[in-house]
Amino acid sequence: MKKLLTFTALASVLAIANANAAGFHLREQSGAALGNAFAGATAGAENNSYAYFNAAGLTRHKGKQFNIGGTYIAPEASAHNIKTTGSGETSDVHNIVHSAIAPNMSYSQQIDDKFTFGLGINVPFGMVTKYDDSWAGAADGVTSKVTTVTTTPMIAYKATDKLSLGVGLPIQYFKAKLTSNPGFDVKIEGDTVDVGYQFSALYELSDKTRFGVNYRSEINHKLKGEVESNNSPYAAVHNQDITARIDTPAMLSVGAYHEINDKWAVMAEYQRVFWNSFDAIDIYGADTHSLVSNTPENWEDTDFYSVGASYQIDDQWKLRLGLAYDEAAVKVDYRTPRVPDSRRIWYSTGLEYKYNDNLTFDMGFTYIQAKEARVEFKGGSADYENSVKIWGLSVNYKF
Repeated sequence: MKKLLTFTALASVLAIANANAAGFHLREQSGAALGNAFAGATAGAENNSYAYFNAAGLTRHKGKQFNIGGTYIAPEASAHNIKTTGSGETSDVHNIVHSAIAPNMSYSQQIDDKFTFGLGINVPFGMVTKYDDSWAGAADGVTSKVTTVTTTPMIAYKATDKLSLGVGLPIQYFKAKLTSNPGFDVKIEGDTVDVGYQFSALYELSDKTRFGVNYRSEINHKLKGEVESNNSPYAAVHNQDITARIDTPAMLSVGAYHEINDKWAVMAEYQRVFWNSFDAIDIYGADTHSLVSNTPENWEDTDFYSVGASYQIDDQWKLRLGLAYDEAAVKVDYRTPRVPDSRRIWYSTGLEYKYNDNLTFDMGFTYIQAKEARVEFKGGSADYENSVKIWGLSVNYKF
């Protein structure tokens, strides 16, 4: 127990306490898809920002196309009914999760009648949580920060008039920072760059109906960094270089899109996120390569379901609506102050404005309400209430 004191919270180094999506996943990679709660994102292919969800959809975009956008994520998380052994109930803790902007960009260029090249830049994981140094659960965590940037070159191939296939090579930069205060200050930082893969297919049953499937692999990260401590009484917590193995999850998505008539379209989405790859955190001393700490996580796979509809108001304006249900990756027995994860409901709406045949603007808004989560930590417990507001804006230009 002594040698693990610094690393007790490192087991959750990537588990950012947010109500945005299960675990620390950020779905917000398209301003247009946000308005439908990402229903039909795997089949929509309405502009090339959808290539994050299905690279094969790039075959639907002729010539050159550029999309740039950003999502402002404003979570609200508070801990109340905080009880500690021997001290009874303490004051509530508010503003645990900080707001952030997640940018995204995509570019596509048709090579010929069969092939289309694409490039995407996304932030698929991350968030920030921060407590006061003196809060009741400081030994389990004070600050957590994860930053990811993924650059994905893609190729889409139109195999037949109805079937398109796509592949991508996600190149992911991953940086993590963690602080805790188990009676002395501890800071752990590390980063890495690693590569995964993406396989996609889009089947167009007709001009009005299409189905999509997409698989994004897990990415096996080996972070290199260091641990710094102030007045630690434990040898294993002294300043030293460390490495840590972290796996971001694989994802399988299936989507459908159908135009009922010239005004209405409906869509649906199912996604399985394979969080079971995040089963443990192994910490190694960089010099000795010996195992310093092994902490089980035992996260579970999650399912995401969404349905949506779009209404073409006129030649320029389109209204989007969506509703989604998102399961929690962290079950009750493994919740921590860093990961008060619970199931959540998404309520989404959005607008598309077509300025002309080349220039389109998309705006989306989502409100997410998470179920209250009970968390046990060393020497106490707390109840967490989480919600988040998300605003997305993107601009799409065809050359």
